[in-house]
Amino acid sequence: MYLADGSGRLDYFSCSRRENGVTLAAVKLNRVQSNVTTRIKQLEEQLGTDLFIRDGRRLVLTPAGETLLPYAERLLSLADEARHAVREDRPSGRLCLGTMESVAATRLPGLLARYHQQWPDVVLELETGTTSKLIERVWEFEVDAAIVATPLDPASLGDLFETVPVFTEELVMLTPRGHRPIHEVRDIALSTLVAFERGCAYRAYIEKWYLEHGVRPARVLELGSYHAIVACVAAGVAVAPRSVLDLQGDMSNIAVHELPKIGQIETLLV
Repeated sequence: MYLADGSGRLDYFSCSRRENGVTLAAVKLNRVQSNVTTRIKQLEEQLGTDLFIRDGRRLVLTPAGETLLPYAERLLSLADEARHAVREDRPSGRLCLGTMESVAATRLPGLLARYHQQWPDVVLELETGTTSKLIERVWEFEVDAAIVATPLDPASLGDLFETVPVFTEELVMLTPRGHRPIHEVRDIALSTLVAFERGCAYRAYIEKWYLEHGVRPARVLELGSYHAIVACVAAGVAVAPRSVLDLQGDMSNIAVHELPKIGQIETLLV
């Protein structure tokens, strides 16, 4: 069955799902809204089933739409790959890259600038998230690749992904200035752990370290950026890759403690 004329109908379907509606999808695709609506209806008629439930301006996938979505993403990705394979000139198209917030802040700016200079016809899109969320986004074909920390259980990646080591991060613990040296968990005088939300691989390594010593943080303060985490160190102890510390402002009231038992954590391109 021929599902798409030049992959157009699948593209409109996928984009409408991604943008949660026809209006934003039309803007993204640079088309009028009626054109997007017509293409989706044509696809539904061809397949003989509804793909969306219309809820006002929102589009909610039907079970058939949920089934079609991963196939559509794979077909669109394959069509894009085929177009690039037969081109003899410079690479072009969209490259959607997922990355941890720490990498986006410290290592990517210069790298992406050089990439854009070398391949100006490639449109780069950047999405930040935790390691577990980014791996999920790659699996769902929502991003083309992602830069993540090696998961606590590297075997969880299985044979589903190709991975390439790109650099190594050193995890450190941050405390208020004057805190005693930290050699083991019981040296930590503060009961609150300041960290990213669950799904952050760095947080998982620290929590495992706590549990290995029979200790649990009394409270975990979840924040969405390392700037906020460093700013809240007075409320507890925080964990961060050393690379982000150079970007922080005044660190005069903060002590940095090495964590040799956790060691270096490899960052992967997935």
